[in-house]
Formats: sequence, structure tokens, C-alpha cells
Amino acid sequence: MIESLVASALLLWTPLALAATGGLLNRVGGIVNIGLEGHMLAGALTAALVSGAAGDWLAGVAAAAATGALLGLLIPVPITRLGANPIVVGLGYNIMIAGVAGYLLSKLFGVSGTLRVPGLDPLPRLDLPFLAEVPVLGVLMSGKDPLFWLAVLALPAVSMLLRHTRAGLRLRAAGAGAETARSLGLPATRIRDQSSVLAGLLAGVAGAQLCLGQVGLFHTDMVAGRGFIALAAFYFGRSRPLPTAAACLLFAFFDAGQARVQTGGGAAHLLQTLPYLVVAVVLTVTGIRESRRRTRRAG
Repeated sequence: MIESLVASALLLWTPLALAATGGLLNRVGGIVNIGLEGHMLAGALTAALVSGAAGDWLAGVAAAAATGALLGLLIPVPITRLGANPIVVGLGYNIMIAGVAGYLLSKLFGVSGTLRVPGLDPLPRLDLPFLAEVPVLGVLMSGKDPLFWLAVLALPAVSMLLRHTRAGLRLRAAGAGAETARSLGLPATRIRDQSSVLAGLLAGVAGAQLCLGQVGLFHTDMVAGRGFIALAAFYFGRSRPLPTAAACLLFAFFDAGQARVQTGGGAAHLLQTLPYLVVAVVLTVTGIRESRRRTRRAG
């Protein structure tokens, strides 16, 4: 029972961790990306169409990554060049992507909401030989898709990037203050654009995992707030990779738990709110913690 719950939570953790890692990089660079939800939805649709057309999951993932990266540029341009509010830009972007997706399904495929793509190639399941013999861990980590391992490997990679590379130092400098970074000769605007491209890329891959690794079809409501949960995760983790991943795992556990209780006959609508209630509690705790920290500094 417990092992099955953990395995389900790890499956649900993957898209959250990928999207949150991208959002984390964007926030370190100085932009709060509210558009992660739209990136994931665009990535899911692209992955479904390309995977079905090519009969290859890898082509679908690559196309989703490219789509997310390209659309990622739509977020910083109005913010950094025109001084637009990041929240308004992100919410408008999410609405636009959802509208475009619904329009394409209706006009090109004659369906509403759900698209089943013939020939869609789902993500394969991988077993790592050196983990297979490890008690408990071998069972939990068996049968994971390649994007799960990508999410796992992204954590130390991003941590190393931010702490020990010149690119990470430049990104943190641009996020700390654009004018100060420019006075040091850094192209702050371009650096922020690059962080937005990375955020879009990873969120697009997260959408591909939802489509090809979990449900095997596309639905206009399939992201279901996961982009906002990823946003809450990197806020709770204070833009640090490991705490952010831990927050994603916490949310995934509650999501998996409510799904299991609901299957057992619980109050469906009430239980579906559980992961989002946890997000609200986490954000409240984070806000209180930040307020107390500022008060101590002021005193």
C-alpha cells in the first residue's frame, strides 16, 4: 500500500519538479513566471501531435521542449521592455494558450476538450540495473520513465550551475538588480530572456511527461493547476533546487493520496481540493516566515 502510494507520488512529482526547476531559474534571474501553466499545456499538445505523427516519443519530447523554449520569450519581452506587470502578463499568457489550444482542437480536429492522437508513442519505462537489487528503493524506482530521471538529474545540475559557474553568477546578478548588473557590464535583459527560455523549455517537457507518460492523450484541462503548484513549490523552497523538489514531492503525495481515497469512495469534490489547500497553507506559512525575517532584519 505504502510503496504503491510512493510510486504514484513519484510519477506525479515529475512534471511538478521539471516545471518548478524552470520557474526557479527564471525567478533567480529576476522574473516570476506565472506562465508555467501555459508552457505545460503547449508542451503537452505539441508532444501529442508530434509523437503521433512521428511514432516516436523522443521526437514528441523534443518538439515540446522547443515549443516551450520559443514561447518562453513571450513572457519577458513585455515585462523587461515595456514594464508590464508580471502577474498580468503570465495570467494573460495562460488564457491565450488555453484559448489557442481549444481553437485548434475544434477547427483542425473537430473535437472539443479531448484529443486522442492515433499512433501516439508513450514514454518507455526504464529500470536501472544497479538499483534493481536494492531493497525497497529498487521497487520504488523501477519502471520510471526517462523524464523522471531527467528531473532527478536536473536538481544537482541546476544547483551546480547556480553555485559554481560563471553563468550562475551572472544569472544571480541579473536577478538581484538589473541596473546594478548593467553597471558591471552584464547584459541583464538578455540574461533574463535566457532564463525565461530555460523555464519554458523545462515546463514544455513537463507537459510532455503529463501527456506521454501519464494519460496518453491531450485534454485542454490536463495541466489542472500544476503550473501554479510548481510556482508555489519554488517559492516555498526559496528558489533552491533541493527544497523546491521536496516541496513538489509533498504536493505530489497529497495529490496521490486524494486520488486513492477518492477511488475508495471518498467525497470526490472535497478531496480534489486537498492538493490546492496544501498549496494555500504552504504559501501562507512562507509569507509569514518571510515577514518575520524582514522584521528581524529591520530590528
